[in-house]
This record gives sequence, C-alpha cells and structure tokens, in this order.
Amino acid sequence: MRFKVKDQLNDDDIQSGLRTFMKDALATQMMNTLTASTFIVAFALLLGASNFIIGLLASIPLLAQLIQIPAIQLVETYRIRRAIYVYAATTSRVFLLGLVIIPFIIPFSGAIIFLILVLLFRAVFAAVSTCSWNSWMHDIVPQESLGDFFSKRMALATILAIPLGLVSGFYIDYLSLVSPDTVLFGFSIIFLLGFCAGLIGVYFISKISEPKINPPSKESRFFKRLKIPFEDTNFKHLIYFLAPWNFAVNLAAPFFTVYMLILLQLPILYIIIFAVISQITSLAFLRIWGRLSDQMSNKSVLGLSGTLLIFSIFGWTFTTLPTAHLLSVSLLVLIHILIGISTAGVTLASGNIILKLSPKGKGTIYLSATSIINSLAAGVAPILGGILVDIFIFTEFSLNLSWISPTFGLIIPIISIRYYDFLFIIAFFIGLYSIHRLAYVKEVGEVKRREVLHALVSEVRNSTRQLSFLRGLRNLFHIPFVTTVQKEEIPEEKTDN
Repeated sequence: MRFKVKDQLNDDDIQSGLRTFMKDALATQMMNTLTASTFIVAFALLLGASNFIIGLLASIPLLAQLIQIPAIQLVETYRIRRAIYVYAATTSRVFLLGLVIIPFIIPFSGAIIFLILVLLFRAVFAAVSTCSWNSWMHDIVPQESLGDFFSKRMALATILAIPLGLVSGFYIDYLSLVSPDTVLFGFSIIFLLGFCAGLIGVYFISKISEPKINPPSKESRFFKRLKIPFEDTNFKHLIYFLAPWNFAVNLAAPFFTVYMLILLQLPILYIIIFAVISQITSLAFLRIWGRLSDQMSNKSVLGLSGTLLIFSIFGWTFTTLPTAHLLSVSLLVLIHILIGISTAGVTLASGNIILKLSPKGKGTIYLSATSIINSLAAGVAPILGGILVDIFIFTEFSLNLSWISPTFGLIIPIISIRYYDFLFIIAFFIGLYSIHRLAYVKEVGEVKRREVLHALVSEVRNSTRQLSFLRGLRNLFHIPFVTTVQKEEIPEEKTDN
C-alpha cells in the first residue's frame, strides 16, 4: 500500500478526516468493548489467574507504551504516520486471534502464559500505532474545538458500547448457567467479533489524509530531543501531575472487576450493568465537560473531575462491612455514577491539555514523552497492586459499635478495612497528592474549582430544562451552592405557594 502525504491539508481534507474519524470511533469502540478488561479479567480468572497475574495483565498495555521510544524514531525517520499506524494497528489486532484459539488449542496448564504473551505482543504493536496516531491527530483536529470534537466522538462510542456490553455480558452469564463447560468458548466468539471490528476501524483510519511533518533537526540527537518537554517548566509540572495520577488510578481500577466477581460474588451481567451506568452518565456529561473545557480551561475541569474520581475510588471501601451488605449494590450504583461523571471530564481534559500545551511542530516528542512517563507510572501500579493485595489478604482493621448484656448483644460495624480496601485507600491518598501537583500547571483561561462547580451545576440545570417538563425534576438541580450575590440583586418572583 502507498500512503501519500500532503504538504498541507485543506478544509475539505480536514472535515472529511474528522467524519471518518467518527466512523473509526464506532468500530474501535466495538473492539474495545468486546475485549474490555471485564471480559479479559473474567476469562483469566476462569483460567486460574492470581491477583499478581491480574495486575500483570493490566500493566502490559501500559508498560508496552515504552516502545514509543523507538517508535518516535520510526515516525520521524519515515514521516509517513498513516502507513505506520495501519501496519502496526493491523498487526496488533491480529493478535486478538490468539485469545480466540486458547480454549480450542492451548492446554489449560499453559493457557495463562500464552494469554500473557498474546496481550504483550498485541500491546507492543498498539503502542507503535498510538505514537503515530497521536502526532497525526495533533495536526488534524483544530485546537479551538478539541473539547467539543472529542466529546462527540466519545459520545458516539459510548452509545454503541452500552447495548453491546449488555448483550455480551448476558450471553456469558447465560452460558455459565446452561452450559458451564462452554463458557471459555463463549469468550472466544466475543473476542473474534472484536477482532473483526478492529480491522474495520483500521480501514476507516487508512482513509484519512495526512499532512507533511517537518524532519527533525540533524543537529539534535534523539535522546537530546526527548529532553525538550522536561526542559519546558510548565509542561514538566503537567508531567508531575500525570505521573502520580496515573499511578493512583491504575493501582486500584484493575481490581474493581476482581473485587465484584470474587468478594461480592456478582455475575458478569451485573458488572456490565454497572459499567453501562457509568457509560450513560459519562455520555450525559461529555458535552457538558467539553463546553466547560473550551470556555474555562482543561486544568479547571481536571481539578474538579479528578477530585470527584479520587473520592469515588475511596467509596469502594464502604461496599463491604466486612462482607457484602444490604446497601452494597446501591453504593455500587452511586459509585459508578460518580465514576461516569468524573471519568468523562478527566479523559477529555487530560487529553486536551496535553495537546494544548504541546507546541506546534513538536507534537511527536511532547506527546510521546508524556506517554512514556504515564506508562511507567501506570504500568508499575497494577503489578504493585497485585502484590499488595496478596500481602493484605490476612490483614484487617475494623471499628465497631457494640452493646453486650446478659440478655442481648448487638454489634454494628462502622469501619472495616481489609484485602482490596487497603489498595483503594492508598490510591486515594496518592490521588489527592496528584491533584495538589495540578495547581502548579499554568493554562490560559483557568478559573477556580468553585467557579467550575457552579458552571457545571448550571449546565446540568439547563440540560434538564431542555429534556424534562417536570418541574420537580428541574428543581433537583436548584441546589443552593455558595454564592456572593446580594439579596437585592435578585428580583422577587411571584409564586403560587
């Protein structure tokens, strides 16, 4: 295949590319949904994976991003990013066939090792494609509409992911009930569909035009140029935020599914439903966060949504006291709603602020340097998390209220921290530290967190007015947050009350 590079893209090229980019979002989201961590973790547990193995599987795609160091050289040497992406992404997605054949060919004793190797090679080629993709998209998507564009893309992908995830989860649970011996083969069918969708996504991306990039300076060696982002004081502060942030989130998040499957004994369909709740909430807030990031700043959105996500992780410690209780499912619903709201803002704003603070012409170096640091922090975290879970497996800290008499005894658990709870608490405090580091980042248009909160409530209130004629529902969002408006500035309104 030959991929021509244009000296400069015109408006038709850009608009056509953005439309095709949306088509790729649907195909790639289908692949990601069918090969998501929920299914991979459940598949690995059926194969006998331990906590350490679960952590290792989660870390593989993150640590594999380190391959972007030679990938940068590849991009800047050949400067044909579309060709690099197509070949690397196709190879990466072909390895999904390795997951498909495990139940048919691979002996059970070697299935875990084979699974690790398949995911490793897939992740390595995916990292190469990501390097060229980041630089390519940096030159196509207009910076002034980053928030709105990516929020639309994520919204379309989420709309597809919801029914697809539910059907897949129901299918696996149904097999578990009627034919437990065929569950592994059911996973193979899901992975095969994901493989097909992944190839369709590559086809769409191959149709997007690519602008020419300037060759790197011959006077500068590769590793010397890699130091450039770390010599940029403001971008260095951004890295100081992203590293502990990614470590904190990935210390806890890979074990959410294991926690629900093993400790709470929930079926896969329940876990998918919780994921759908997060996706629906995320979908509802994507456009809102996108508008706020464009109107105020990405940093301001990150500060609020990041804080909310960190407290959502802390909330997992209350879902067992010390085992599942009557409010466990209700708490999980609330937690996943908060995760959906916060993840939409974090994903959107973190990607946008990296693109925004990366100077034109240096996108490849800046974006790849960020990916390398994030990959180290996020990749080490799940492995360490798996080790910590095994260390804390026989450790418990509890605080109870008790009433004991000769005729009556009552014990009410107030706090119970054990097993995975220690992991969530450690992640919580590291996350708080990362939010502190975000304060040192400078971005044009940044405002205080309180102003973002007021704007967020206002956006939700306006959206609710448009979607509902029920005054009671609208009034839910008339929350008296702290304001400095004087009473005489508010005109009196006649009411029927």
